Amino acid sequence: MARYTCSFTVALTMQNLHECLVDLFTQCKFDVVYDTSDYVMAREVPGGVPFAKLVTAEALIDKTFPNQGYVRINLVMKNEELPLQSNNHCYRMFDTVKTAITEHYNWQLLDLVSS
Repeated sequence: MARYTCSFTVALTMQNLHECLVDLFTQCKFDVVYDTSDYVMAREVPGGVPFAKLVTAEALIDKTFPNQGYVRINLVMKNEELPLQSNNHCYRMFDTVKTAITEHYNWQLLDLVSS
């Protein structure tokens, strides 16, 4: 199972966060399937790759400091594909989302850590 993670901090209020996350996932060709106050789950739109390669993205929102003017988010992207190559489909989708995070027009990126 391929799995890639990153944590990022954005200058944004909690009120605008969900709208921006949904916009980010939609822009990267994901459908949001689950959305709560501290968790957003999205799945890649089917049709371009085999079912086992479809990527699921989970954004976990850290609500420890809600009134600081910034929000920390942990992103996990995974699929059922074995990561036999370093440039597999899951990694390419992860890189697409990371690029969208750094270039998103509705927030200011303060920190991004990938693993």
